[in-house]
Amino acid sequence: MTLITDSRSVKDICISLAREPFICIDTEFMREGTYWPRLCLIQLADSESNSFAVDPLAPHIDLAPLFDLLANKLVPKVIHAARQDIEIFFYLTGAAPNPIFDTQVAAMVCGFGEAVSYETLVRKLTDARIDKSSRFSDWSRRPLQKRQLEYALADVTYLPQIYRQLHEELVTKGRNGWVSEEMAALCSTAIYDLDPIDAWRKVKTRGAGPRTLAILREIAAVRERWARRHDLPRQRLLRDVSLLEVASSRPNNAAQLGRIRGFSEGAAKGTLGSDLLKGIVRGLEVAKEECPQPPKQKETVNASRAAVELLKALLKMRCEQHGVAQKLVAKTSDLVEIAAGVSTVPALAGWRHDIFGSDALKLMGGTLALSINEGTICVIDAQVTNLKDEESANEV
Repeated sequence: MTLITDSRSVKDICISLAREPFICIDTEFMREGTYWPRLCLIQLADSESNSFAVDPLAPHIDLAPLFDLLANKLVPKVIHAARQDIEIFFYLTGAAPNPIFDTQVAAMVCGFGEAVSYETLVRKLTDARIDKSSRFSDWSRRPLQKRQLEYALADVTYLPQIYRQLHEELVTKGRNGWVSEEMAALCSTAIYDLDPIDAWRKVKTRGAGPRTLAILREIAAVRERWARRHDLPRQRLLRDVSLLEVASSRPNNAAQLGRIRGFSEGAAKGTLGSDLLKGIVRGLEVAKEECPQPPKQKETVNASRAAVELLKALLKMRCEQHGVAQKLVAKTSDLVEIAAGVSTVPALAGWRHDIFGSDALKLMGGTLALSINEGTICVIDAQVTNLKDEESANEV
């Protein structure tokens, strides 16, 4: 096992890895008690499964060569379930690693099921077993134990073999473009660079009206900025239910704010309380026509249940035919929107359109129908069927 704890070794290993056709990456981090994830270990493997662990908590260690490697567009970065890892590096560098190959997404495209785990891929594609007993270790404590390093390095040791097999299958099936579309979306800056003014959208608003939402938008932004500045979980500062209560009751002084459940009188009289009260004033001053509107609920979309069930059957059939996970193609909420006539659903664009969206639109337009033949669902051209029916009627 190799644990890298000095800047010179980081530079040397990154120079070596930059010559690889691809590299594999994983991270161990802690997030309990902080807003930002605390990076505790970085695992790397080359294309021949030689693995290394970099200790980002080592004194005076310079990770700049590693960050440069992550940005090197000539070296694909292979990661399993990459979103959290990308978020960590985005926070540290301001950019997502590029290019990325997420083996979990690729496995879903290749028909391994919904959100397939790394452990499952290791078992199915390499016939190996990995020990997950150190999953909940405290990765911030030093020194790291041997069993922790063994566990951590196992998360990249098998990735080269998994990558090669998945990549080969994607090429064989002509689906490389599908994964490329998903990776472009996964690396979008908008996913990781949340504007504090949009933080209110993550709060369950329970039917709040436009004015309450205008206030909530302002005070949620206050909480978000405070959480980032002080590196504290937003819910520790003020829980969502308390935040919504503040927006609904609209206190105009510290005494009233201090009566809100979950917000102490002392905090109300402090700087955070003052910032929240100013946010309430800003929300009250928003012009009526500029207040945010209550988000549309998926379940209120006017869609026929029967149409949604037909779309579910079509989705299941097409995904089974193409050997791709249903969840990756469309969710139930997407099917509801398609049934309601919404045209901006992701399932109606890109590769999803090719294997499902096109037929879904035909089904809704009455030019495609579903039939059962010997217990198997199949599609038929409704226009041809109708024409034959008309011809038969004319003959009679």
